[in-house]
Amino acid sequence: MSGLIFKANGCEITVNMADKAALFAALRERFARGQGFALATLNLDHLVKMSRLQSFAQAYAAQDFVVADGNPVVWLSRLARRPVSLLPGSELVLPLAQLAAAQQVPVALFGASERSLARAAEVLCAKVPGLQIVCQIAPPMGFDPASPAAVTQLDALADSGAGLVFLALGAPKQEVFAAIGRSRTPKLGFVSVGAGLDFLSGAQQRAPGWVRWLALEWAWRAAAAPLRLGPRYARCLVILPRLLREALALR
Repeated sequence: MSGLIFKANGCEITVNMADKAALFAALRERFARGQGFALATLNLDHLVKMSRLQSFAQAYAAQDFVVADGNPVVWLSRLARRPVSLLPGSELVLPLAQLAAAQQVPVALFGASERSLARAAEVLCAKVPGLQIVCQIAPPMGFDPASPAAVTQLDALADSGAGLVFLALGAPKQEVFAAIGRSRTPKLGFVSVGAGLDFLSGAQQRAPGWVRWLALEWAWRAAAAPLRLGPRYARCLVILPRLLREALALR
């Protein structure tokens, strides 16, 4: 059975990694071969953005691996009878760092701020014995992932000796950068983690565990920043009826 499929701007986006075990098995194989990849974590906000930005949809379609970052994606997968597990990007940082250390794959951190990257690196190295963090790059404000400057940054990442790059640029920049990097630097593995490094460093605070367990992290975030996130979640609600129909059609 194929994975959970979404359509956006003429592109098909497939959640092709059903759970953590499947994802990590695929990544171990890539690391063993010295072969790069791009991993994205899908949520409703991304689907909204893809419906408006064809470049974002195309970048997502170019990812090697896509997992479910939001509970609505998980619920839609069950409705489609193609169930997938919840794998938020922010919760993948530490286990992926552990996998990289076990496979002796050097790591790079890209995005966020210099201060946040430095603190995140300290936390990761403290929690993951043997982890090699060989590169930390915080691009300037207004960073364009499709610019000549981005190509220079990709070359710097490749020259650092890293095999795994955590991207903390936010959507759609991180996915676009990963798609371009996947082509230009084929030995690098890119993982888009959003605020994952800021959560590790303490630059941002994630919702408490009990809120996440109740699948109410969106409400906790909206309450913390209603003017910024209220409209975002409203747009997500608008596309839900269409997504429900498409999920039922996949049965």
